[in-house]
Amino acid sequence: MFIESLFRDQVALITGGGTGLGLAIAERLGSLGARVVIASRSAEHLASGRTALEARGIEVATVPVDIRQPDQVDAMVARAIERFGRVDILVNNAAGNFICRAEDLSPNGWNAVIGIVLNGSFYASRAVGRHMIARGGGGAIVSILANYAWTGSAGTIHSASAKAGVLAMTQTLAVEWAPHGIRVNAVAPGPIESSGAARQLWNTPESVDAITKGVPLGRWGRPLEIADAVAFLASPQSGYITGDVLTVDGGQWLKGGYSFLDLPTEAPASGRDKS
Repeated sequence: MFIESLFRDQVALITGGGTGLGLAIAERLGSLGARVVIASRSAEHLASGRTALEARGIEVATVPVDIRQPDQVDAMVARAIERFGRVDILVNNAAGNFICRAEDLSPNGWNAVIGIVLNGSFYASRAVGRHMIARGGGGAIVSILANYAWTGSAGTIHSASAKAGVLAMTQTLAVEWAPHGIRVNAVAPGPIESSGAARQLWNTPESVDAITKGVPLGRWGRPLEIADAVAFLASPQSGYITGDVLTVDGGQWLKGGYSFLDLPTEAPASGRDKS
């Protein structure tokens, strides 16, 4: 059980924090005492996210950012520090995905996902890492992967490649920044109940049933379960864990990789990023 004051006096920055998993993570860290900064490209997402967090009594700041632009990422971190004085926790959550065969994927489609997921995670980690190193006292970085980062998944070559890159980044930074007391870990969700990605990628009851049958626990995960995993990896309770990945997928990955191309859909799904 988490203690309500676990993150008291700490500041958590969550990219893609206005909706979905990002908002659930922000709510969880905030409920445990953290002051929260949520970042997004969408002013609408920032406004709704702020309203939801403040309704729960969480102190929150919002920062508009295109995570693909390093100058904007540096400004995001500077604004978080200006508002709260520090950043103790970074959650790399901003993402983008859509189903597409590799041979049909355009360079723009590839670069869009790589830019948000891989480049954006590095830009944010670099900016926050520099701050943590200069300030001293350590910190925690947690990146959101996907359980196909190491199995691959037909139809998501852009996302799988980007997530695999973030996995390698996580392990590399864990070694490089351990002398500074900075722990770097990741959470790899499987299928999670949401109103965003689920509707974009799995838009028929048949596809939802097909995915559910592939999960040994027989259900989809809940956003709070991912948020709790992030909270654990960001907390002192995981103080001897770094460079690791906590898989939260009901055992799905143990059954091997799967193909999004085999799922029945009503029409070709288009992507929606969470940055």
